[in-house]
Amino acid sequence: MPRYALKVEYDGGPFSGWQRQADQPSVQGAIESALAQLQDGEHRIAAAGRTDAGVHGLGQVAHCDLTRDWEPFRLSEALNYHLKPQPVAIVGCAAVADDWHARFSAVERRYLFRLIARRAPLTVERGKAWRVPHRLDSAAMQAGADQLLGLHDFTTFRSSICQADSPIRTLDELRVQQVRDGDQQEFHLHVRARSFLHNQVRSFVGTLERVGAGAWAPDDVGAALAARDRAACGPVCPPDGLYLAGVGYPDDPFA
Repeated sequence: MPRYALKVEYDGGPFSGWQRQADQPSVQGAIESALAQLQDGEHRIAAAGRTDAGVHGLGQVAHCDLTRDWEPFRLSEALNYHLKPQPVAIVGCAAVADDWHARFSAVERRYLFRLIARRAPLTVERGKAWRVPHRLDSAAMQAGADQLLGLHDFTTFRSSICQADSPIRTLDELRVQQVRDGDQQEFHLHVRARSFLHNQVRSFVGTLERVGAGAWAPDDVGAALAARDRAACGPVCPPDGLYLAGVGYPDDPFA
């Protein structure tokens, strides 16, 4: 049975998250419904990672199995036709080996978080970035972020309902990039690791915002990490502004 890797872009706003749910719209459900238009029967796709309600995808990766051989470009075109008008698009498609798995073959996940500091509410960017009403110090935020790099017990920065067996993870990158200054500041936080805990990125960003605002010192981030206590975490930021930016594989199927 041919297997295909799909690179998926989506606006997470209208969905309850990636994972299929019986009574709520989901990205997974939308793609599986589109597949059912191409091949009768029930479809179950697997993804590199689940995203929560309101979280967006720029480079989510999933795989599906079909009974007939498709030219990858034609498959992506057919899926995009049946996905309309939902804000989900297949932006890449490739035939892969039968044992290739979107989740288990992945060696890294990359997230982007957009943070905008300005007094006025967001309009065009509403739901696409997190707005805070005060200026932020990017250098202080980076100094706090640097204390989270490497192999650590991230108990402080994972949700109390996280189902991972272990809080131990290696954080490879947490970079604060200021892309705009003036009356409106915009920051992009780039986060990269092999895998993440539930709400880990949003916990990082909410904590670093407190550093950028001057409410925390950069060293307070290291102290919170060392506490291994969820109560030591800063506020968890909303999903607005969080994007699954990409997934890495030993051999990129879309290259």
